[in-house]
Amino acid sequence: MLNSLIIFAAKYLYLFAVGIYAVYFFSISNSRKKGLAILTIVALPCIYLVSKAAAHVYFDPRPFVVNNFVPLIPHAADNGFPSDHTLLTGAIASVVWLYNKKISAILWLIALIVGTSRVLAGIHHPVDIVGAIVISIIITAVINVTLKRQKIIL
Repeated sequence: MLNSLIIFAAKYLYLFAVGIYAVYFFSISNSRKKGLAILTIVALPCIYLVSKAAAHVYFDPRPFVVNNFVPLIPHAADNGFPSDHTLLTGAIASVVWLYNKKISAILWLIALIVGTSRVLAGIHHPVDIVGAIVISIIITAVINVTLKRQKIIL
């Protein structure tokens, strides 16, 4: 039972974050929607690109490779840094944080559950999760400041 919950959270819980983002996005005013859309459209690809660059700088073999065990989720024996699932949920939570702290807190909880589950499933080390979260926060903050300085968003 516990393994099933870990597998579900590690593989599919990120979809709930996407769904929460979509519901929130379509529930806000058009002026706020425009700012959130622009921030999302700029920040998410930048977060992804920075994560790919970071993966070239830091290589972290997956736990099941290092410790020679079978993970709960079959996975390629590639670089585990950073966790893509945690990166996406962290990116969504970071972007929403600038618009709604309460919903973002829920999204951050999901991101932490996703990351923890991926560690428990044996496919990531904690550094892969922390790295994804740090990248998400820093890049979102930089993009937000840049867009505001350029008066692209309010």
